[in-house]
Amino acid sequence: MATATTARRMFELLEPICLVTYFADEANEELAALGHRTYWDGYFAGRAAPLGRVPAQVVHAAFYSFAEGEAARHIPSAWETVPPEASFAAWRRGSAASVRRILGDELAGSPGLVRAADLTTKAATSAPTEGRVMYAGWRTLQVPTDPVTRLWHSATMLREHRGDGHVAALVAERIGGTEAHVLSALDMGIHPPESFGRIHHLPKQRLAEVMDGLRERGLVDADGRFTDAGRQTKQRIEALTDELAAPPYDALSPAELAELVAELEPITARMVAAGSR
Repeated sequence: MATATTARRMFELLEPICLVTYFADEANEELAALGHRTYWDGYFAGRAAPLGRVPAQVVHAAFYSFAEGEAARHIPSAWETVPPEASFAAWRRGSAASVRRILGDELAGSPGLVRAADLTTKAATSAPTEGRVMYAGWRTLQVPTDPVTRLWHSATMLREHRGDGHVAALVAERIGGTEAHVLSALDMGIHPPESFGRIHHLPKQRLAEVMDGLRERGLVDADGRFTDAGRQTKQRIEALTDELAAPPYDALSPAELAELVAELEPITARMVAAGSR
């Protein structure tokens, strides 16, 4: 049985492959060419597409970390501009183009990348879907044949599987989406946490309410820094997230898992060196 340690290691190796979607230009350019007016229109249209044409309330629940009303500013209006399937195809196409550009022809066309894509896909298509809303949506999609696209697709499928488990861990600790960003900011050494890029744009009154709630629970102190209880809560969330992210890797034998790690290491190193941009 795969362990939480394995899940954490795979997260470290696969996350830089996924992050091109958010940091590189190609996906945004593909989405803009379809007619999406802003980055966030394209983000919500592409990422939510595997769920089907669900209402904004469902997207908000599945994504979890966005403030109330943010999903509704883009869903369903972004899908009225461009069908979800077209948005997703552009999102994936641009992301794969970013990976291919960063890796270069030699690494992108290597047998090692093909093997990494095969093993990542084997893991990504093996886990139970119960309670995994985003992951279940991805499991309904056809896996691409192109190795680079398949690697990005399967890595992102595993990212959404992990994300579903992370949401479960947050719910278990009664930590809402904005509160989760505060804890993440503090964990990264950002102070004041309200300045974190994911939440700094929210109304000051809303941020004040969130901080007051965390203080009342003893998770942050008067200066807005971690208390021991707050740090322990964050650690429990991360530990449970790792534990819940392990099941896909049960599909791989120890030898296959070691092979996947070895094949991913040079790929991930190249992605990290580029800042996934």
